[in-house]
Amino acid sequence: MSRRPLAPPPPLNGPAYNEFIKAPRVRVIDQNGENLGVLYTREARELAAEVGLDLVEISPNSDPPVCKILDLGKFKYESQKKAAAARKNQKTQDIKEIKMRPGIDDHDYNTKLKAIARFIEDGDKVKITLRFRGREMAHNQLGMRVMERVVADTAEYAKVEQAARMEGRQMLMVIAPK
Repeated sequence: MSRRPLAPPPPLNGPAYNEFIKAPRVRVIDQNGENLGVLYTREARELAAEVGLDLVEISPNSDPPVCKILDLGKFKYESQKKAAAARKNQKTQDIKEIKMRPGIDDHDYNTKLKAIARFIEDGDKVKITLRFRGREMAHNQLGMRVMERVVADTAEYAKVEQAARMEGRQMLMVIAPK
C-alpha cells in the first residue's frame, strides 16, 4: 500500500505560493525582475523549481495574477520587518493632564502654559482640569476666565476639542494640536 506524502497546509495569511496558486495562468516575473509574460501556472512552478526558488503570488487581484520567482522564507521575513518598522513609527496620541486652580498666580500659570505647549508640540492632547475648593464653587466665572485665557494663549498652535464644562467640583477642557 503506497502512501502519498502529506502536502503542507495552505497558507492562512500571506500570499499564495507554489501549488496553492489557484489561477490557471499567471504573469511571471523572474528573480532578476524581468517580465517573462503570461504562462500556465504549472510551467511557472517548474521554472521556479529549476532555479530552486518558489513561485509567490504578488498581486492576486490583477488579471492575470502577477507571480514572482523568489525565496519565500526571505520574502516573509522582509515583509515582517517592514510591518514591524511601520508599527514602530506609528505615534499614538496620549492625553496629558494639567491641573490648575481658579486663583492661579501669573508665574505658575506661565509654567503650566509652557508644559501645555510642550505636550501639544509632541502631538498629544491636553486635558486642563481646574479644581474648585470650598467657597470657590460660588465663583465659576473665575474658572471660566482662566480657561478662556488658556484658549487665547494657545490659539496659534492648539484648538479646543472639548469646551470647558463643570463636572462636580472640577471644570474640564480638552485641547488638541491644530
